[in-house]
Amino acid sequence: MAKVVWQSGIEYVSGALCKCGKKEPHKHGRMLLATHRRAATTSDSCNRIYLRDETNIQISNSADSVWARQRFKTVAGMVRQRSMDLSKLTQDQMDFIAQRNNPRGIKTMRAYYWHICGQEYDAQHPRE
Repeated sequence: MAKVVWQSGIEYVSGALCKCGKKEPHKHGRMLLATHRRAATTSDSCNRIYLRDETNIQISNSADSVWARQRFKTVAGMVRQRSMDLSKLTQDQMDFIAQRNNPRGIKTMRAYYWHICGQEYDAQHPRE
């Protein structure tokens, strides 16, 4: 791996240095990416540079992927509505706190909403 030596005045560089091919939404072009890690080590080589080659993302239109995208879109809308519904907020918070510390309890309120709304969607739309 190459070692990066910085000139005086430059502490570090982090992030995408070159994003190529932004015009096509499902084609990821070449990329030059630099990372900097802050760790308590004796090594001073905490900077790394990566090159990514072009990749093509193939979106599948199988029945399973179409169903999964539709379920995600619908459940996301249900989560958004339920989180803003003041008539259910207090009861949802009490139910969330009651299950949070269980061994299989859900740890965040948003994940709890996704769980509840996902169960509602699956009950209303049984999968063949």
